Amino acid sequence: MVVSESLLFLFPLIALAGFIDSIAGGGGLISLTSYSVAGLSGAYALGTNKFSSTFGTVISVISYSRGGVIRWPLAILSAIFAIIGSHIGAGIALRHSSQILSHMLLVTLPVLTVLTIMRPRPKRRLSVTGWPLIILSALLAFLCGLYDGFYGPGTGMFLTLGFSALGLPAIESAGLTKVVNAASNISALITFLSSGSIIYRIAVPAAFASVIGNLLGSRFALRHGDRAIRPFLVVVIILLYIKVVISLV
Repeated sequence: MVVSESLLFLFPLIALAGFIDSIAGGGGLISLTSYSVAGLSGAYALGTNKFSSTFGTVISVISYSRGGVIRWPLAILSAIFAIIGSHIGAGIALRHSSQILSHMLLVTLPVLTVLTIMRPRPKRRLSVTGWPLIILSALLAFLCGLYDGFYGPGTGMFLTLGFSALGLPAIESAGLTKVVNAASNISALITFLSSGSIIYRIAVPAAFASVIGNLLGSRFALRHGDRAIRPFLVVVIILLYIKVVISLV
């Protein structure tokens, strides 16, 4: 169980996770690890983390929506396909080990880091009314949902990178990603609520910390635009790479 002194260190880390997650995704790499270090184990860490992060993500969606950067038709469609992919991925995870994917990430993550740093700004933006963008966005959301259900860490980062690769501005990619994240988080939270895997005396105050972090992060991204997002994407990729290496070792 959580040691009370650990709470003083836990909540600032949850706020930091929310801040990073609202900008580039991948905040769960920090928050879930923080819950584990604080003394929560297994399903309790997952459930408590999902409870707090869901509230933070919803606030982030509201912030991006007020900033006018969310393309809602595309966001809702992507969220639906991500949830479908997540359910399929979870089924695959029950039958197969994630070790193969971990080894693949050892190769792909350094490549993603280089591409993120060096990627030039696209001269043309794809139109949301175009069917190619709609189809590719749905496919991207489905694949990231599949990954989320099968493995999980860094899903938001992959979504943000993917939407940006399709030609959307990074700030719009971040907004779309948060809508998809919110939908999948709510879906997963229902499962954790029914299973009793949430420690509310930790989850409720942690939710406030997550809300503060997500609110500050989304406002930071809206204020500074695309140039503020790329460095955070690199940080999240590095954190995910460290996690993969540690899990394999």
